Amino acid sequence: MDAGAYLDRIGAAPPLSPTLDGLAELAIAHLCSVPFENLDIAAGRPLSLAPEAIFDKLVTRRRGGFCYELNGLFAWLLRELGYAVTLLAGQTVDPTTGVPGHPRAHLVLLVELDGRWLVDVGWGEVYRGPFALRPGNEHVDSGIARYRLEQTDGRWQVAELHDDSLETNLKPVAGWRTAYRFDLTRYELQDFAEACRWQETESPFFTGHRFCTLATPTGRRTLMDGRLIVREHGTRTEHAVGGEEVPALLDQLFGVRDALI
Repeated sequence: MDAGAYLDRIGAAPPLSPTLDGLAELAIAHLCSVPFENLDIAAGRPLSLAPEAIFDKLVTRRRGGFCYELNGLFAWLLRELGYAVTLLAGQTVDPTTGVPGHPRAHLVLLVELDGRWLVDVGWGEVYRGPFALRPGNEHVDSGIARYRLEQTDGRWQVAELHDDSLETNLKPVAGWRTAYRFDLTRYELQDFAEACRWQETESPFFTGHRFCTLATPTGRRTLMDGRLIVREHGTRTEHAVGGEEVPALLDQLFGVRDALI
């Protein structure tokens, strides 16, 4: 795999050394270049967690993916650039009932520099920069969302506060909601194979919808079940799109040309 090609894919220059500023630049470049999408799942095409297969999909074919693919390959890039990265497992929580989901429903990264930082390019609507791992710490994406780290009984959780315009929020909940819970157990990418298979065959969210969403510097673009939602500078617009429009929109707004929709 070619780190230079990966950096070209996200439009980022390699940092001269593994610094926090460099990490932040890489994360936002990734979020604004590689979409969070389930187009293969929606089309019934099986996924692979082999790093070479993910590289081919995300870099060579310029597709997107979901957490195991996005954070899994981003971890490889960060390590190639000299960062110390640990793969962590996140357990999602139903926003209306509080019932915990699959224990490895999410893959998130822990990067150690002068401290410990969460990095996540695979959640969809997510904190956009490194998030210092400290109880009570809050991360604010101006005009977009707020995030807070909480710790209870040795486990951590990311809480998030969005308005009701969150495109992929199919169960609106007022106020703070738990995004995912995790501990600091170290995993390898293949440890998520069973969870990935569950997501692509049984998860109601990933199997019941078709979506592609990409951050922009001042907002987000989303295709979700026949709707195009665009948020820029705090303004949200939405309109229905026909199936015949989807390939062109994927190309023009998300840079996706190989989804075979």
